Amino acid sequence: MAGLDTDFIEKLKAGDQFAFKRLFDEYYARLCVFATKYTQDLDVSKDIVQDLFVKIFQDRNTLNIKTSIRSYLYQAVKNRCLNFIQHERIHSGHMEKIKTIKSTGNPQWKEKMLETELESKIHDLVNSLPAQRQRIFKMSRTEGLKNQQIADKLNISKRTVETQISKALKYLKAGLDSYLRMWIYMVISMNLW
Repeated sequence: MAGLDTDFIEKLKAGDQFAFKRLFDEYYARLCVFATKYTQDLDVSKDIVQDLFVKIFQDRNTLNIKTSIRSYLYQAVKNRCLNFIQHERIHSGHMEKIKTIKSTGNPQWKEKMLETELESKIHDLVNSLPAQRQRIFKMSRTEGLKNQQIADKLNISKRTVETQISKALKYLKAGLDSYLRMWIYMVISMNLW
């Protein structure tokens, strides 16, 4: 099929089934052998070549071959093989990292996960406080203001500030107690530690 010309390419573009079958029959086996030189896996190579032929058939209307069909097919298979190899290397690298973390028993990710979950729960609990109590609590704990400073800023008594902070802490403690019990149960039942 070395003498394929523009007429043949036009037949492919027009969806000529015979021309497509002829192309497939002529090159499929050769391209699989060629791809295996890159992938080292015949099944993967077959998939790559089949995908190429499917793509050619799907895009036949816009097919733009500037070289010979033979050169076009070999170049397309080579590019697909190199993309496959690159993808496999990236995937392999990620899997190695995961294996390393698992094999070293790296407890840091577990601690970070628990820490993140706990911070998120505290944040949710604080944000569910009534508006005035939430504001007082944040001024005390986030901004680091003393009770009298908060009272002066909000034009309320120091005793009110103390009461609001005390109620906020009781609420947080109750919310965290039930949350931590649930977490401990989950960790034990799912054998996360």
